[in-house]
Amino acid sequence: MNWKTFARYFDIPYRTMQDWYMGKRGMPDYLLRLMIYKIKMDYFLRGSREE
Repeated sequence: MNWKTFARYFDIPYRTMQDWYMGKRGMPDYLLRLMIYKIKMDYFLRGSREE
């Protein structure tokens, strides 16, 4: 997944991701937990539809 796709998937502004990468600002700790939650829920919901 490239940066733009990643930004779209998580609804994060692309410029914000660039700032994180360049060290201009840090990603909030809670955001990582929310991202993990979104991935798990998307997997769970997608799996439920396929059965």
